[in-house]
Amino acid sequence: MSISDLYTSGQHQQEIGQFASIVSIAIADNKLTDGEERLLIRTAKRLNISDEEFKQILKNPKAYPVNPPISYVESIERLFQLTTMIFADDEVSKDEVVLMRKIAIALGFPLVNVEKVCDEAIHLVMNDNDLDDFIEAIKEVNDTKRQ
Repeated sequence: MSISDLYTSGQHQQEIGQFASIVSIAIADNKLTDGEERLLIRTAKRLNISDEEFKQILKNPKAYPVNPPISYVESIERLFQLTTMIFADDEVSKDEVVLMRKIAIALGFPLVNVEKVCDEAIHLVMNDNDLDDFIEAIKEVNDTKRQ
């Protein structure tokens, strides 16, 4: 096995973990709406998730660990994707928010900041901020809370 095969495999495992987190958010309220399903299909394609992997992850997303990204910006991008999934059905449930906070901790956000970061993430997505604005705002909220 070559180094590139190991990297690809590791990267794909990270993508699977990321997708499983998004699926967990989608089914936190025990239903999968059409909007959530469309977003999952788009996300799966972007993350190179095969149809078979898609089906397996949908059956049991908890079987796949969250593999935190290496960079801080990648963590914020994943938080953006998770927050977008929360709004895919035009509702935000308490279970989704609780799960989002847990995943945010797994993504490397400090426990002391996670509530503020997630609340800001929800506010930003609810107000249709784009990814660039989202990244800058989350950096500001997270960095402010560290001081």
